Amino acid sequence: MPELRMPSLGADMDHGKVVEWLVKPGDAVHRGDLVAVVDTDKTVMDVESFEDGVVGEYLVGLGETVPVGTPIVRLGQGGAAAEEPAEPGGDGAAAEPAPAEPPREVAAPPASLPAPSKPVPSPRTSVSPLPIPSPTGPRRIRSSPLARRLAAKLGIDLEAVVGTGQQGSVSEADVRRAAEAAARPVPSGSEAVAASSAGGRPAAQPPAGKAATLRAALGSLMAKSKATVPHYYLSTTVDLSATMALMQERNLTRPVSARLVPAAFLLKAAAVAAREVPAMNGYWTDSGFAAGERVHLGVAVALRGGGLVAPALHDADALPVDELMEKLRDLVARARAGRLLRTEMADATITVTSLGDLGVEAVFGVIVPPQVAMVGFGRVVERPWAENGMLGVRQAVTATLSADHRVSDGLGGGRYLTRIQELLLTPEEL
Repeated sequence: MPELRMPSLGADMDHGKVVEWLVKPGDAVHRGDLVAVVDTDKTVMDVESFEDGVVGEYLVGLGETVPVGTPIVRLGQGGAAAEEPAEPGGDGAAAEPAPAEPPREVAAPPASLPAPSKPVPSPRTSVSPLPIPSPTGPRRIRSSPLARRLAAKLGIDLEAVVGTGQQGSVSEADVRRAAEAAARPVPSGSEAVAASSAGGRPAAQPPAGKAATLRAALGSLMAKSKATVPHYYLSTTVDLSATMALMQERNLTRPVSARLVPAAFLLKAAAVAAREVPAMNGYWTDSGFAAGERVHLGVAVALRGGGLVAPALHDADALPVDELMEKLRDLVARARAGRLLRTEMADATITVTSLGDLGVEAVFGVIVPPQVAMVGFGRVVERPWAENGMLGVRQAVTATLSADHRVSDGLGGGRYLTRIQELLLTPEEL
């Protein structure tokens, strides 16, 4: 029988802890469905299935820390368990618990609860604070016992929560996010993007112990990088006049929540330049440099309570600026809430960091192994600018590059920064 194993977020991760199950024995799962929530030294992430099948049994308990590669759940082949009729309650929803229901943390859901005969994977969606209408009357809410108890305690209507669990089931984390969404406005525009820099404000501060663990893990990784990777550094001043003019023109007819910010253009330019200068995009392995086949742009997101994560915007070079902006907002929001996917944490090919919202004009980052380059952007400022014998004032940003000397040198690094400048001079082509 196939087994799902504790995944790895990179060479520096050696263990993880299962903190929530999103499926129960008897559930049918498909490739890409979320099955568990795992806490690592870096972040809390969702683990997806890489197989089709039926959940057979849990192989580790809630709160148990196990090494990377350890089997955590066993899958069986589809069959009777997936085709049995659902229990009364409709749509395979779990019945409301009796008062004496045991806590979820100490007892796994019984294997006798079958999944619907035709399971439909539910895409990840965001939490909405508004009720969800139903044309056929009140809908049955698939939810975990822990989620129901927490919703009752916090006064959250499960009808107002969009589940991110298997087949749309509502988890404890979904309820907590709904409570947070009801307590504060959703950030938009530059506020959301500011969270992708070192001064970002997360939705909730991590516990003190977790913050210390994140900081220790980050420090260990950066110490390893500085000790083993021969860094070299370059910087240049980029003319953003054309980019800012185009951004302001596009924002004139947009609501505040949909407006573009400079970071969207900077990230797109960094991604396109990485595709065109492949020595900046990829990994250093035991066999040497392996160029990335695609550009997955890591975006540094600092957590207010401590720690730093750098989830990836997949295929960032191919995304239109508007779509990249939307995906960036979503990525930052989920990073704050600790709801990142394993792939987003494991496959960045180059990372970008920015301290511009803090007033910092230049940042020289430390390469994240096994990547071979780190790009930095400062804040957009007005600078005196001389061109063709004429002196004026232009909006500009300092772009920096930290790169691995085993893969490239100043010539390649200079070509990369020059390409970023060229792209931002003609932003309409991005």
